[in-house]
Amino acid sequence: MKFEKYKNLSRPSITFWRNLFPFLRWWNFIGWDTTRADLIAGLTGAVIVLPQGVAFAMIAGLPPEYGIYTAIVVPIVAALFGSSLHLISGPTTAISIIIFASLSPMATPGSAQFIQLALTLTFLAGLFQLSFGLARIGILVNFISHSVLVGFTAGAAILIATSQLKHIFGLDLPGSGSFFTTWMTILSQINTSNPYALAVASGTFICAALFRFFKPRWPGLLIAMMAGSFLGLFLGAESHGIRLMESLPAHLPPPSLPDLSVQTLRELAPKAFAIALIGLIEALSIARSIAALSRQQIDGNQEFIGQGLSNIVGSFFSSYAGSGSFTRSGINYHSGAMTPLSAIFSAICLALILLLMAPLTVYLPIPAMGGVILLVALNLIDFHHIKTIIKTSKDEAAVLLTTFLATLFLDLEFAIYSGVLMSLVLYLSRTAHPQILDSTHNPAAFGHFFDQTKIKQPCFKIIRIDGSLFFGAVNHIMEFLHNIDKNNPSKCHVLIVAYGINFIDITGAQMLVNESRRRRGQRGGLYLCGLKKQARDVLERGGYIDGIGAENIFISETQAVAQILERIDNPE
Repeated sequence: MKFEKYKNLSRPSITFWRNLFPFLRWWNFIGWDTTRADLIAGLTGAVIVLPQGVAFAMIAGLPPEYGIYTAIVVPIVAALFGSSLHLISGPTTAISIIIFASLSPMATPGSAQFIQLALTLTFLAGLFQLSFGLARIGILVNFISHSVLVGFTAGAAILIATSQLKHIFGLDLPGSGSFFTTWMTILSQINTSNPYALAVASGTFICAALFRFFKPRWPGLLIAMMAGSFLGLFLGAESHGIRLMESLPAHLPPPSLPDLSVQTLRELAPKAFAIALIGLIEALSIARSIAALSRQQIDGNQEFIGQGLSNIVGSFFSSYAGSGSFTRSGINYHSGAMTPLSAIFSAICLALILLLMAPLTVYLPIPAMGGVILLVALNLIDFHHIKTIIKTSKDEAAVLLTTFLATLFLDLEFAIYSGVLMSLVLYLSRTAHPQILDSTHNPAAFGHFFDQTKIKQPCFKIIRIDGSLFFGAVNHIMEFLHNIDKNNPSKCHVLIVAYGINFIDITGAQMLVNESRRRRGQRGGLYLCGLKKQARDVLERGGYIDGIGAENIFISETQAVAQILERIDNPE
């Protein structure tokens, strides 16, 4: 009787609560096996995010601990209210750079005013993202094609690998720079690389690769980092210039309060809107990329809500704007995570490390983490699908290449824009040129065998249009119809077999009316057969059937050909 009240819940009630609290959708799948896998993945992610959080906070112009705070608070809320099983949110390079660029003219980086402005910017960005999700604008993710994702993932993986080369070779390079500049700097300084750092990174990389190949279910990444730490101790890290983690403050994220004055909100709103869009594009792209590997369905609207809530809540706990992380999400997936509980475990482990083991982080070599991240980056490149896309479609290959190059040489968010834009341009180009088949002398191509000997009139043409009659395709179809008259005498009759026409808009309907009137003026005719219900409804509602002539619209090709030939043979 204890659970009787839950048995009486109706399906709409269950759906309501699952929509309100999306973590209820996967909570029942948690068991000992999933918890153990998620715990291992979470611990691995916690160790990985330590140096990243510090670096990203410094890029954003904030004290180092704010990157750690963001990596603790933001992933928990995003995991509970998002839809992806493997997406890990937190501080990212792109958003950190944008925050610094947006706020540095307004306040001194690192100052109390700068910190409060960053928190306010985070709150506004989260508010925008939450509004987008509640307004159900998550459908925009459907415009990111698979080729865009593959190209973006490959480009981002190479960027991630490139960012780790300075740690792997022990080089002292600027904190940020373009892909091309970074590689030029690395090549010019390669002769000054630190062989001990390279040895630690290589040993960690080889260890992680061996575990991935021979024992994929083991926590290979975590073991590899531990091996890298012992290797660093054996080689004498400090005495040979191997960079180690810095000591971190041993306390949890303190409460904070954004500046919610009208003047500040008005001033920061445009900057927050840009951060909101970039954060959503990053999170959705990464979620879709990881989902392609895990075969999971992503709910774009729910991801919008999850990202928005995570930033809103984070702004009240000393966290700045976060989004999905390619590196940490990839590590989370390849570490064997099975549910979003891994993100929560990662945050908890990070908090425990911060409280209990902060002094020990100084023994973790930066090159060891570089070796692990390099392996993860290489695993993110989907060589199989890249090869398939190149072999299958030149257009899709062009989209992949454009997105890939834009990811390397332009901003990450612009890479997505360019890929989506090119996909839409190619799609519109294809739909604007529907296939038109001239079957006057091959009626059997449509599956119906007419008496071809009766179709002797040179002024009778049968064509089939496979595609929608919308404003973008009208010009192409009109050119084809006009070209018929160039090679045939006047009084030409044209039958359009419309089984392949799924949609007709107002421009397409008006084109049919105009063409029908033009041919009647030449003592010919335009006829339609096989119209689908949706297309016919458009013609009826707009009164376009009257312009075409109801007597010129037929159900089947057989009926149409018989009556048209009779009209040609017996004109009124």
